[in-house]
Amino acid sequence: MTRLRDHGLRIGSLDPGPRNAITDVAGVSVGHVTVRRDAPPPPAGSGVARTGVTAIVPGPPETLVRRPLNAGTAVLNGAGELTGSIQIREWGRIETPVYLTSTMAVGRVYDGAVAAAVAADESVGTENFVIPVVGECDDGWLNDARTVQVEAADVSRALEAAGSDVAEGAVGAGTGMIAFGWKGGIGTSSRIAGGATVGVLVLANYGSARQLRMDGVPVGQLLEPPPAGRQSPAGSCIGVVATDAPLDTHTLSRLARRVGLGLARTGSVAHDGSGEIFVAVSTSPGPEIDVDVNTFFTAVVDATEEAVLNTLWAAEDTDGREGRVIRALPHEPVLELLRGAGRLGN
Repeated sequence: MTRLRDHGLRIGSLDPGPRNAITDVAGVSVGHVTVRRDAPPPPAGSGVARTGVTAIVPGPPETLVRRPLNAGTAVLNGAGELTGSIQIREWGRIETPVYLTSTMAVGRVYDGAVAAAVAADESVGTENFVIPVVGECDDGWLNDARTVQVEAADVSRALEAAGSDVAEGAVGAGTGMIAFGWKGGIGTSSRIAGGATVGVLVLANYGSARQLRMDGVPVGQLLEPPPAGRQSPAGSCIGVVATDAPLDTHTLSRLARRVGLGLARTGSVAHDGSGEIFVAVSTSPGPEIDVDVNTFFTAVVDATEEAVLNTLWAAEDTDGREGRVIRALPHEPVLELLRGAGRLGN
């Protein structure tokens, strides 16, 4: 699957890592479980499932609880949930992977995350107690959310699937998500900043079609609009930042806040009913190094913008409950607009 960067689009001046993904950060892996199922509506069956679980693993689960990593959080608009965020703000540490799923499946995934932590570390539940980090977006336009479609065991399956190659678009937690009226979902990107690596992963489920911008080009105003779909532009976006620079929680919280600027570049205004919630983690223990923090800010903003564009580019047409369909962003018309605006290099 090609990305916009393969066609010559360059967001910002910083270079990406070798995968242009959050997994360019040392120690980070990502795993998906996609739940896609067609069935008659309840009570005859479990409904149409277009959902899943995504796990962003910043370190070995068997050591995270006893050796937590520095972390920080930020909220742009709070109509959403990221469990464990209060503890992160208080202690500046994260002790579980970050799990993403649909809104009404948070409890199920939380249960699975506890079970996974217990299985990974025998001290959990006896000496140490975990508050898993679970973020959500609402996929109920395509997914039958009245039935919790994921299972607690899907959490351990996502952990088992975690690796360095990150599938994007309509996979894992992104299976039923919608962005700017087109099919959204999972996207990722990275940047090299001051000798360190900064990576971003987004679960994109927000925005209206006319607001979409790509590298400053008002694509949403110039494209033929998508077929009628979800009417509300509010939907949410969870952003996860990782870096291998040893930064403290205050600086990581400042990095997390910059995800909102990257979303704004794509056309987000953080609608009233939307939840834009972000978490940043450092995989390197130790005292904070002396860094040019502005370079790190730039890396987060640029990588966030590109991660959202990668989401849209990778996603495919997806049908869902009640015969609903969300179309993928059309590639050729977009390339034509970007080419005409001088945004595509060699």
